[in-house]
Amino acid sequence: MRVATWNVNSIGARIPRVNEWLAETQPDVLCLQETKCANDAFPGEEAERLGYEALAHGDGRWNGVAILSRIGIEEVGLGFPGQPGYAPPPDEETPSLLDIAPVATVESRAVGATCGPLRIWSLYVPNGRSLDSPHYAYKLEWLAALRDAFATELAQPRPFIATGDFNIAPTDTDVWDPTAFVESTHVTVAERQALAELRALGLNDVIPRAMKHDTPYTYWDYRAGMFHKNEGMRIDLVYANDPAFSAVKDAYVDREARKGKGPSDHAPVVVDLDL
Repeated sequence: MRVATWNVNSIGARIPRVNEWLAETQPDVLCLQETKCANDAFPGEEAERLGYEALAHGDGRWNGVAILSRIGIEEVGLGFPGQPGYAPPPDEETPSLLDIAPVATVESRAVGATCGPLRIWSLYVPNGRSLDSPHYAYKLEWLAALRDAFATELAQPRPFIATGDFNIAPTDTDVWDPTAFVESTHVTVAERQALAELRALGLNDVIPRAMKHDTPYTYWDYRAGMFHKNEGMRIDLVYANDPAFSAVKDAYVDREARKGKGPSDHAPVVVDLDL
């Protein structure tokens, strides 16, 4: 069984590349993040022709997650129990809005399904933006709620994978230069502790092999030739419980998919399992 995850940074902009990659790589399940697409606009026609069923969870121009499966989609979860919403702070430049309480919106950042023998979640963890941003506190709250929800899911003994763009580099070895991220999100003690608490539920980090440079980075900023200089990060993660982890036969970062014209700034991670 082949499982993959890919932050496509807009499915509308990337759909020709995604369809070509599906045909070439032939995953049984592909988890997508940052689709930036409403459910009724998800461009799944070619994937369907290739034998995939699409489960999209999105609300338009921001966020969005999806699962493509050619081995079935059952027990669908759109978001998880207790998932917090994000309420932007009042606009200080618009005094008339300062006394209006912001409304928290539950964003489209998590979708789960049972695909054949595997329970799988596609996750797009909030970015956090900056350490003094309300979005950083929201990120930690979101991860804490995810941990609580997964504690229930992991009570079942079936193979389980949580994968996607976690927007956190688990260790300093997962960033090209730790000194470049001082006082930044993605590498803080609190964020890494949130990942550690997820793993403590019984999840294992499936670390893929790199196709070049011996660094399994999954994300490279578009700026200043960072991809070609390999100034990247490993933030697209695959967390597997023991039944799934023991079945892993191979895992790799498909760095080739980050090349060429109009790529996402993330590369897919591919995992082969013997289930």
